Amino acid sequence: MGSRPSEARSRLLGTASRIFYAEGLHSVPVDRIITEADTTRATFYRHFPSKEDLVISYLGAADRALRDRFAATLASSESAEDAVRGITADIAADIRRKDFRGCAFLNAAAEYSDPAHPVHRTVLEHREWFLDAVADLLGQIGDGPAKPAARHLVMLRDGAMVAGCLADAEAVCTTFVDGVEGLLWSRSVPGALRS
Repeated sequence: MGSRPSEARSRLLGTASRIFYAEGLHSVPVDRIITEADTTRATFYRHFPSKEDLVISYLGAADRALRDRFAATLASSESAEDAVRGITADIAADIRRKDFRGCAFLNAAAEYSDPAHPVHRTVLEHREWFLDAVADLLGQIGDGPAKPAARHLVMLRDGAMVAGCLADAEAVCTTFVDGVEGLLWSRSVPGALRS
């Protein structure tokens, strides 16, 4: 049984998560997070030895939240197709949010482009989980290899996340949902063209 995180740590992480998502990772100084979280520098460094540790914790919290939402969708779905549609609807709901600023993981990868950097590796671990989870679902629909279809769905999602910041969210969501429906159709029709 793990111990609960301290109130100060939770406040620091919550404050950082809000600001990082809205404004980016590199542009936000530690002093601002300390001030807005109403804590001290010593408290910050007791919980996060570096800003990089805080960024990784922010991404870890985002990862856990998305995994929990994914699991809840699976639990409430009657079939793999329903689950894929539910996950798609959840992504579309995110894109429609007023404070939507894209995917936290894609944004982090853009700021930490070195593949060897711990933040970049954290992003890749999350993406590998999502790809594998989607491949597992798509493998339950129709026949043929599921991994190419899963990569297709992840690319549709990535495109929707980027376009959702640049274009009309409703149009982006409609295009995204239609693309996933086409993918589901291709999985369920024997002999449909597959990559």
